Amino acid sequence: MPHRKTVILTGASRGIGHATVTRFSNEGWRVISCSREDVPEHCRRDPNWTHHIPADLSDPASRAAFVEEANKALDGAPLHALINNAGISPKTPIKERLGCLNGSIEGWHRVFELNFFAALVLARGFAAPLSKGKGAIVNVTSIAGHSVHPFAGSAYSTSKAALSGLTREMAVEFAEIGVRVNAVAPGEIETAMTGPEYDVLIPRIPLKRMGTPEDVAAVIFYLCGPDSAYVTGTETFITGGQHLF
Repeated sequence: MPHRKTVILTGASRGIGHATVTRFSNEGWRVISCSREDVPEHCRRDPNWTHHIPADLSDPASRAAFVEEANKALDGAPLHALINNAGISPKTPIKERLGCLNGSIEGWHRVFELNFFAALVLARGFAAPLSKGKGAIVNVTSIAGHSVHPFAGSAYSTSKAALSGLTREMAVEFAEIGVRVNAVAPGEIETAMTGPEYDVLIPRIPLKRMGTPEDVAAVIFYLCGPDSAYVTGTETFITGGQHLF
């Protein structure tokens, strides 16, 4: 009987991350995850969710500790997927969009540490077990990385654009060790982070609805499976067609 596959996923406690954990677990994968928050109590009873490691991936020391602890949890076994999902999109206390002229430069650094550098550091930190598993990396970018968004701030948008570029670079280099690298770019996904203000965007979505975290999780799962064995260096838009405008 073949050994079950293992996925490492960041930003697992809610939204897209939580839905993706659920999808992989339902498919029988072993899940190692991290987030700044602990996971809900009912998730701890999931026998496939074997390790949740609280970590702040915007902090280099915490990031390094997570890589070390997750590699210990792997204990030399192959890794079949790494999902770089953790990200932040800060706003002002009154939920005002942070652009290029307002907000601190230190805030930009923190956004890039989590949204961009964490993906690079984790990919490097898990390269050996990913190569052993002939695995896949999926970076979660955003529609905001491709055009100016009315709510997403400039630091968030540019960090996601940088992550798109990193995905292309990684795809070429990681192919040398047998690892595929792709990205998914979600549009308006209905989570606890979205509010009524997003309703004004629905008329600009050809499918006339917001997406669900499960919509994104399904594409991520596909990109980690055998049906996408010849797919690398791509960015799949999960936007209901919104990116066409």
